[in-house]
Amino acid sequence: MKKYILASLLSVLFLTVSCSKFEDSDISENFNATEDDKLNHFIWKGLNLYYLWQEDVPNLADDRFTNLADLYTFFRSNSAPEETFNSLLNEYGTIDRFSWIVDDYIALENSFQGINLSTGIDFGLVYNNDGSSNVFGYVRYVIPSSSAAIAGITRGMYFNAVNGTQLTDTNYRSLLFSEDTSLSFGLADYNSGNPTSNNTTVSLSKTEIQEDPIAISSIIEDGTKKIGYLLYNQFASSYDQALNGVFSNFKAAAIDDLIIDLRYNSGGSTNSASYLGSMVTGQFPNEIYSKEVWNGKITDYYGADRFINMFPTRIIKTDGNNNVLVDEAINSLNLQRVYFIVTGSSASASELVINSLNAHIDVKLVGTKTVGKQVGSVTLYDSDNLQRSGDNLNPAHTYAMQPLVLEIKNKNDENYPNGIIPGDNFTGINLSERIGNLGVLGERSDMLLDRTLVYISTGSKAAVKKDNFTRPTILFNSKMATPAGETMYSKIK
Repeated sequence: MKKYILASLLSVLFLTVSCSKFEDSDISENFNATEDDKLNHFIWKGLNLYYLWQEDVPNLADDRFTNLADLYTFFRSNSAPEETFNSLLNEYGTIDRFSWIVDDYIALENSFQGINLSTGIDFGLVYNNDGSSNVFGYVRYVIPSSSAAIAGITRGMYFNAVNGTQLTDTNYRSLLFSEDTSLSFGLADYNSGNPTSNNTTVSLSKTEIQEDPIAISSIIEDGTKKIGYLLYNQFASSYDQALNGVFSNFKAAAIDDLIIDLRYNSGGSTNSASYLGSMVTGQFPNEIYSKEVWNGKITDYYGADRFINMFPTRIIKTDGNNNVLVDEAINSLNLQRVYFIVTGSSASASELVINSLNAHIDVKLVGTKTVGKQVGSVTLYDSDNLQRSGDNLNPAHTYAMQPLVLEIKNKNDENYPNGIIPGDNFTGINLSERIGNLGVLGERSDMLLDRTLVYISTGSKAAVKKDNFTRPTILFNSKMATPAGETMYSKIK
């Protein structure tokens, strides 16, 4: 996917549209602008220029404030930058579910590359089956060499207490996601979805870990077929070349089919998503991969054609001075069919790949409804042109915004804001993970992988044999608590 907007042109647009009316404004000498005032101004001017729904928010109108003193005074009633930011969103939590602001852009940038403060457990939180407010965690996977891995925590374990306190739907955030770096996990037995303590306590430490998003890549031989399998947990751009290497192996093995497991992939870089699309295919170098819809201000200035993205043929990376750091051909499989495994944790860039490829080849899914995040964001910093490398980056704080700035569709102008549903709005099989019996990722004991392999070999979408399994009510997962969260992001370059 091409780089969306040239930095120099954006600087001109920013100065023309957002700042000119304040340049000649006089603020009386006795008006003392505070750092909080300046931070509020940064929030307003960034959203005024880029926010997807800028035209729908009256307080973001170009003529809303007469001068800087007027703007400063208006936002002084807010107690924190987060309050200013949320007050300028379009029906936050309803229409806009995914814009956010952070007070540490270093942590945000790290999180985009899979670097987070973590015990190493990727987990889901679900309600007990007894209808109470109690919740428990189940381990989805463990990051190698982490505190959890060293302590022997493995996929399929359960915990219902942290620091000696039973987890509930009102205390799990404070217990699991506080600034404390030492946590004590009370392990439990599943007990049909009402876990009971097994009197085992494990003490774990949160450390800064970089997770390799390419968790598993293998070739599964099933009868006469060779099937490539990839468990991919984040679209992290620093691993694009490694991902290309995986597809080189698939290509050399001449695989017959491909399974891409995105069940725990909550999104990431749109560039990485487009590279993956071309790795699967390769036969569409001059065709549309996706289309973006930005706000009227940006679209009028550049024209809608600038936001049409073609299938890339090379991985190209440059530094801040546009010096080429990486330029390598994409290893393409030229497949006409691909299988994806998805769950309620599959979001944004994961959905982008599925939707974009579906307009070109046969896409089949196994799993459950995805999040339905068809919108993308950019990171805005408090500098002259709102970029990290911009002039006069404010040293007084490390706030950055991640507002939604674009809606993304496939070449046929289709997307799925209510989620992609296997067997409903997409060809496939609707099947949930069995939390009481997760199996081993990458092996046939994992029900979702096994059912996908059966689907490939037989073409049958028949349901598996019914049992007493009840789909749990999922409350939260650990990825949602990282700075990057369920995001799909692009760069302003």
